[in-house]
Amino acid sequence: MEQDRTRGVGANGDGGAAPCPLFELAGVHYSYHGAIPALAGIDLAVRAGESLVVLGANGCGKSTLLKLLDGLLFPDAGEVKAFGTRLSEAILETDDFRRRFRSRVGLVFQNPDIQLFCSTVLEEVAFGPLQLGLSPGEAAARAGDVLGLLGIGALRDRSPLFLSGGEKKKVAIASVLSMNPDVLLFDEPTATLDPRTCHWFGELALTLAQSGKTLVTATHNLHLAERIATRILVMGEDHRVTAAGDPAAILADRALLVGANLIHAKEPFRFPI
Repeated sequence: MEQDRTRGVGANGDGGAAPCPLFELAGVHYSYHGAIPALAGIDLAVRAGESLVVLGANGCGKSTLLKLLDGLLFPDAGEVKAFGTRLSEAILETDDFRRRFRSRVGLVFQNPDIQLFCSTVLEEVAFGPLQLGLSPGEAAARAGDVLGLLGIGALRDRSPLFLSGGEKKKVAIASVLSMNPDVLLFDEPTATLDPRTCHWFGELALTLAQSGKTLVTATHNLHLAERIATRILVMGEDHRVTAAGDPAAILADRALLVGANLIHAKEPFRFPI
């Protein structure tokens, strides 16, 4: 179960009654090939409008958790609900639910190379809207708007194959934003990025949160967590939830962060990060 590290809040880091969560996970277990554990009994609720940061060391199961939320994987045991409906392969094979779900939830992978496949950046960003039924003209216009919003309009006719790592990451984000999802899932969004692009992502995340989007960001970057999180979930190397709650309380708990392999026991530490 989630362990709350704050005083006077519930398991979801709030103090009173709240609307039905967008996602609910109960007793979720997942292992790869039936032998390599990734998640071991995860209970979690994600509520509309929050910016949840999932902190954990490499290999703790953060990416697997996001793939479960995105309906790319399904639990070996336990249950994942999205918008009140239990996610399963069968329900995602129905045209109506799949279209609604894919329009509401978008995942940006850690490695943008596995997400980019079109000939030009404009085609890449327009692809999602086309799948949602927009006309080619409408999809191109929306893609152009998103590229402008992210400051990468000059890349529109470039091949994604020949972009820098930071440019690829921005295009991958744009390809998800062009579908205007309610929920954005970010898997290690600042991995391999230079400081300027890391700052750019933090600003973008804050802007998206302020616009009412729900964010779930998996990272081991404590600076990013401090900056964008309204709630933090810490996953341990045993693939379980170690703690959840208020970012200030989580990030001030040195023993917790050392135990989760997020800082070294001999590393100087102070909060704010």
